[in-house]
Amino acid sequence: MTIQPVRLFGDPILRARADEVTDFGPELRQLITDLTETMHDDGGVGMAAPQIGVGLRVFVYDTGEVSGHLVNPTWTALGEEEQVGPEGCLSIPGPRYDTRRALRVHARGVDAEGTPVQFDAEGLLARCVQHETDHLDGVLFIDRLDPADRKAAMRQIRESEWFTAGITVRPTRVLAERGQ
Repeated sequence: MTIQPVRLFGDPILRARADEVTDFGPELRQLITDLTETMHDDGGVGMAAPQIGVGLRVFVYDTGEVSGHLVNPTWTALGEEEQVGPEGCLSIPGPRYDTRRALRVHARGVDAEGTPVQFDAEGLLARCVQHETDHLDGVLFIDRLDPADRKAAMRQIRESEWFTAGITVRPTRVLAERGQ
């Protein structure tokens, strides 16, 4: 099993810009597998490499309708329409707040072999592309909230058991069940 512990708010890797991927070997394919299995274990729709402690520009996604990964991703908004909807993060357990994002995006990157990939995304997939690319730039969804919601989210984080205990790495469910 390749489910990895998830880094939580407060871990410095979540605030650092991830490095471009230059090696497209078996380690990258294993990273994508680890990310996918960890995301599924946590019930997420996306996960970026820094969330499992790896500072590389890679993320995976699975909206229930479409799944995949992007390496060295970029995106551009398609039009000026925006969406506002609830957003949370596996690295910030608890808070969910309405977050403004582009409604449609054009995503570009490469796959695990370095082959160019591009697609247009709308709705949840567009939100996921933006959220996960933010992770690769050291940006968290709470940074995108309006001031009042950001203040409320920070209060919720500061009052959470994991934050007050100084926990910055959450063990997987598998490790937790084993008492590790």
